Amino acid sequence: MAEKVWDVIMVGAGPAALSAAIYTTREDLKTLVFEKGAVGGLAAVTDWIDNYPGFPKGVAGLEFADSLWAQAERFGTELELGEVTEIVDEGAHKRLKTTSGDFVTKTVLIATGSDYKKIGVPGEKEFYAHGVHYCATCDGAFYRDKRLVVVGGGNSAVQEAMFLTKFASHIDLLVRGDKFRASDVLQHELEKHKDKITVHFNTTTDEIVGADNKVTKVIGTDKLTGNKIEFETDGVFVFVGLSPNSAFLKNTKIELDEIGFVKTNQHLETSMPGVFAAGDIRSGATMQIASAAGEGATAALMIRQHLEGHTLSPEPSMVSN
Repeated sequence: MAEKVWDVIMVGAGPAALSAAIYTTREDLKTLVFEKGAVGGLAAVTDWIDNYPGFPKGVAGLEFADSLWAQAERFGTELELGEVTEIVDEGAHKRLKTTSGDFVTKTVLIATGSDYKKIGVPGEKEFYAHGVHYCATCDGAFYRDKRLVVVGGGNSAVQEAMFLTKFASHIDLLVRGDKFRASDVLQHELEKHKDKITVHFNTTTDEIVGADNKVTKVIGTDKLTGNKIEFETDGVFVFVGLSPNSAFLKNTKIELDEIGFVKTNQHLETSMPGVFAAGDIRSGATMQIASAAGEGATAALMIRQHLEGHTLSPEPSMVSN
């Protein structure tokens, strides 16, 4: 019996993939979404989304994810729960090796997103989205006139700490090392916020403590003295980097950047013709739900052009923009 051939298989079921699926299925392209975890990606486990256009009062992350899936499903998107382990280039077709067997498709959209690096201390998992956060743009506004702890010493930690001064009354910035890893430019900018940000070098983050589903303090250690330190706080923002969900691509011919994010050209096509990438997994992505949805829509249009036989770019130039 001949194998079923899909028009497009999307790896991941976050906002990028589901937005793309709405477009492809409306145009009668046979679309399958492959997801190993929760439909909706990081958006589904975000307590509240306050910055997505069209929701003036905000929307619960799970409700937003459910609505995206319901819309994609209404147009005919199919869902397969399982994990893609490899993408094999067979010319006009791509073969996806998965935990549910092999799937054959004409095009692929990689939309597996990324995950925030964790510090792995007690309380971090327990208070996720209830006082522990990884996105200042997403959740900073919940902490107007509140005290915050920011963990990290790189560019993102310094940038996000400065952004959080728009809301917080005071921020304790905990840096494990004896100096910043952030750029000199950002360190100079940080000086302008010393009235609101207190920097604690040589300070580890050992435990996040709370009660009644709320964070109340962070316990750390002064590495120079060995003494424990407590920071009273209403919330904790952790900025120690992002981990791309791209391990399944390591043995393919799909080009990744030095961190592991997928490189694409201006048409969101990867180094493997017929395979596209969108959302947080893409090198240069802004890591915002709205832009992921937009990239998904763009990728869907590029996929349609590819299936119609249009040449998007004779020699894709992989960019990290």
